[in-house]
Amino acid sequence: MKVIETHLPGVLVLEPKVFGDARGFFLETFQAERYREAGIEPAFVQDNHSRSSRGVLRGLHFQRTRPQGKLVRVSRGAVYDVAVDIDPASRTCGQYFGIELNDENQRQLWIPPGYAHGFCVLSEIADFQYKCTDYYLPGDEGGVVWNDPQIGIDWPIESPLLSDKDAANPTLRELLEQVS
Repeated sequence: MKVIETHLPGVLVLEPKVFGDARGFFLETFQAERYREAGIEPAFVQDNHSRSSRGVLRGLHFQRTRPQGKLVRVSRGAVYDVAVDIDPASRTCGQYFGIELNDENQRQLWIPPGYAHGFCVLSEIADFQYKCTDYYLPGDEGGVVWNDPQIGIDWPIESPLLSDKDAANPTLRELLEQVS
């Protein structure tokens, strides 16, 4: 497995070895010892799978008091996936890392606890799977608006399909003012 560091502390791109032939392919999507060697040590407690259609944008989500680390991948289709540093004490607060994840490149993204996360669907349909280091708690969730000008994410879509909740998320500045 190839491990690629990003400019955001702890955020990693993982390129697993894919063994393919005329019959198809095989890859390990998780192997505890190998991922521990890459610096991903927390125990995973929940696996999630979402299916979305072209143009759907989910995020930017996080949990306030019980942040989740996420190991994300796409098993069908393609997404543009984003991690945003929302830690006011971090030197990279307000910066993001974005990457295309798809069923051809088989890349994964490790997003440590404390980051906001979101993705938009580039294919007709995308199956998005992720392992989490803590349980989802509806009362603990927070969000940052997808098009926050301070963050300046260069999304590859112009008019995403959003949930009402995601459309109403605050900017990062508003979020940080709420907690200070």
